[in-house]
Amino acid sequence: MFESLSQRLEQVFQQLRRRGKLSEQDVDAAMREVRLALLEADVHFSVVKDFISRVRERAVGAEVSKALNPAQQVIKIVHEELIKTLGEPARLNLSGPKPRVIMMVGLQGSGKTTAAAKLASLLRSQGERVELVAADPYRPAAIKQLQTLGERIGVPVYTESGVKPPELVSRAFEKAQKSGVSVLIVDTAGRSQLDNALMDELKAITRRVTPNEILLVVDAMIGQEALHVAEGFRDTVTLTGLMLTKMDGDARGGAAISIRAVTGVPLKFLGTGEAIDAIEVYDPGRLASRILGMGDVIGLIERAEAAFDEKEAQEQAERMLSGSFTLEDFAKQLKQIRKMGPLAQILEMLPGGLGQMARNISPEEAERSLKITEAILNSMTREERRRPEILNASRRRRIARGSGTQVQDVNRVLKQFRDAQKMFKTLQKTGGRGLPRLFG
Repeated sequence: MFESLSQRLEQVFQQLRRRGKLSEQDVDAAMREVRLALLEADVHFSVVKDFISRVRERAVGAEVSKALNPAQQVIKIVHEELIKTLGEPARLNLSGPKPRVIMMVGLQGSGKTTAAAKLASLLRSQGERVELVAADPYRPAAIKQLQTLGERIGVPVYTESGVKPPELVSRAFEKAQKSGVSVLIVDTAGRSQLDNALMDELKAITRRVTPNEILLVVDAMIGQEALHVAEGFRDTVTLTGLMLTKMDGDARGGAAISIRAVTGVPLKFLGTGEAIDAIEVYDPGRLASRILGMGDVIGLIERAEAAFDEKEAQEQAERMLSGSFTLEDFAKQLKQIRKMGPLAQILEMLPGGLGQMARNISPEEAERSLKITEAILNSMTREERRRPEILNASRRRRIARGSGTQVQDVNRVLKQFRDAQKMFKTLQKTGGRGLPRLFG
């Protein structure tokens, strides 16, 4: 989502790095470019104005003029002020007697029903006993969709036909109290627009049960319209948090930067894909780093921890550093990388030089390259993967035919493998010195 903005800002930072000392004119020129980049990314003009003012005031002050590396200091200021604009993180309120009620509200098409299931899956993984409530009798197949998602994640769904949503939620709450449910997530009807009748229904639900959280689900792809949607709901019910969905889309992303500053409602979750586990607890520091092209190493580690078997990963790491790393290990790692999510998202999370290299590769190109590598490895025998030194010309031709590729593709994969082996041997000899250059 932030690819275009990240590239524009990186160009500004490169210009700054070419200068030794920074004059006030240098800072002003850089701020003009940053302002344009933010406005083109659909960030609200008042947010841009305030952000640029704060950055400029600090950038022409003593903390930059006395710095050993003024350009890096300006980038640091931009990063800190972007975090400030994105707003402090706010955690989900799960205090008080059980069941704690979380109401999901939003416009039709915002991804609200899927967001409810994602949140249920996340809370269930954290040890909560969760139940979903299908309180949208108006959209065709809404109840069936929630039931299907509930079955997939192992979370029950409460529904009753012919019962109005306020009464339905009240009955679900009473049942949850008796059955020991700790969190009740209510999927309310999506509004086609901010119509009064359905808004009154939301008020009626909050009178029957007192929600711990009322989360507004907003489609990040709709740009600044997201701000108006948030303000409309905020004026009707007491919103406690926001969840931005479709953050993996190709929109300009300004809503994510603006929405907290304009509405005053804290962001709590980001929907980062279609998969049921594609949900992130909002962290302004990590989001700011991704916007500025600094990657998201913490997020990458979290994904890896969820996807990789700890014992197997430890064994592979030991084989890497001992020089016994094989194509068999290589094939296993590719399968584990697949579990981490879409390759394009993983590449975006890489920091520094690696992240810049990744942004020069289209997601389609990266995906195609990975599929070719997987096909080639799958066309090898186990013995060939374990002893790549036996891969002579005839074996390589057979592998190319079996994988539907060219011999050159097979040679490329083998070269990548040999390069990786060399890197691991270097790490073993140097004890890790030189590794930071990969991330510079």
